[in-house]
Amino acid sequence: MRCPFCFADETRVIDSRLADDGDSVRRRRECEVCSERFTTFERAELRLPQVIKSDSRRELFSEDKLRGGMTRALEKRPVDAEAVEKAVGRIRHKLLAGGDREVRSRDIGEWVMEELKDLDPVAYVRFASVYRSFQDLNAFREEVQRLQNEPTGESRRKQLKLIPDGDSPEGSPGDVPRRPGTGGSRR
Repeated sequence: MRCPFCFADETRVIDSRLADDGDSVRRRRECEVCSERFTTFERAELRLPQVIKSDSRRELFSEDKLRGGMTRALEKRPVDAEAVEKAVGRIRHKLLAGGDREVRSRDIGEWVMEELKDLDPVAYVRFASVYRSFQDLNAFREEVQRLQNEPTGESRRKQLKLIPDGDSPEGSPGDVPRRPGTGGSRR
């Protein structure tokens, strides 16, 4: 790597550490010509898919746009910024894990609604009313009723998973859940 002080190409790494919760590597470098030290960060460059809009236009995924939409729905609601960032991170992970070159904006909108439903039901209804283009009070009322009939995000997380997710550490598809204390091997 070129030295930012004297522009010499001869630099060496003197220390490397994980940064950003393991998402990047922080390297301390020293120039072998001028002896100045500087820090660099290395991170994997993963390509996010393009978004196919409802009118078939395509645009690059924008994490800022995603965060902005969620923040507008959560305006003046008691949800901390860290919870919003975690939700944005989960949606970003779905986009990367899918491996698709393109994703429909409708899919992203559904993921946002799932996250908002867990974060704050009022924000969920705000977002849904715009996203699903509620035309009258009845559509709004039906969505609120549907939300009231569903278990809360916390109670959903506490439920026993009968069929674990493939990415989940609880097991892999096909594993049989056991009651605590039954132990033993499968035969």
